Amino acid sequence: YWMILAPCLLLGLWASSRVKSTFRQYAQVGVSSGMTGAQAAAAVARAGGANVTIERVGGFLSDHYDPRSKTLRLSPEVYDGRSVSAVAVGAHEAGHAIQDVKQYAWLGFRSAIVPAVQFGSSMWIWPLMIGLFMQGSPFGGTLMLIGIGLLALTVVFQLVTLPVEFDASRRAEAVLVEAGIVRTDAEQHGVSRVLGAAAMTYVAGAVTAVATLLYYVMLFLNTQSSE
Repeated sequence: YWMILAPCLLLGLWASSRVKSTFRQYAQVGVSSGMTGAQAAAAVARAGGANVTIERVGGFLSDHYDPRSKTLRLSPEVYDGRSVSAVAVGAHEAGHAIQDVKQYAWLGFRSAIVPAVQFGSSMWIWPLMIGLFMQGSPFGGTLMLIGIGLLALTVVFQLVTLPVEFDASRRAEAVLVEAGIVRTDAEQHGVSRVLGAAAMTYVAGAVTAVATLLYYVMLFLNTQSSE
């Protein structure tokens, strides 16, 4: 298990550390437009035809878009910050709002499977473990397959998240430049670095999810071959 998962967990730790350090680095670099992250998010959303409410929420990098209430929730550093990091993250979340109004297919699919994923992510381990203890019984393999199927929902969610996040960043960067919110090559480079570091956390999450699923599939196959 650890031979498969340890490299993935290390990748996740590296990605998390990188996004935090890159955010803090460019949080010290102001944007010449003088916009806050909230103002940049509003401008990007408006340019994409999205009508959203923008709220300040607690936490560090707790920023997200709620498609149900059409609300951008930005952390204090992003909401009030006038830095490259603040406008990059604020614009990225506005990119999700643009996806929503444009009916971007992957975002719609991800939102549709959220209830099933929430159930599966909390329940998958139980039928899988019970199935392992019941090896040799008629129901052991079936229970393991149910657990693996529930885990697979989480993997699908992680994989679908990748195009959603990359597309939101692409939309955000384009509008930031076109609207003159970032005005220099250095600012544009900083935005790309912040968003690129954030994207790596989603890549690491997807790799870990796939590796976990593969481990349990191999475990299931081993139990079946030994019966």
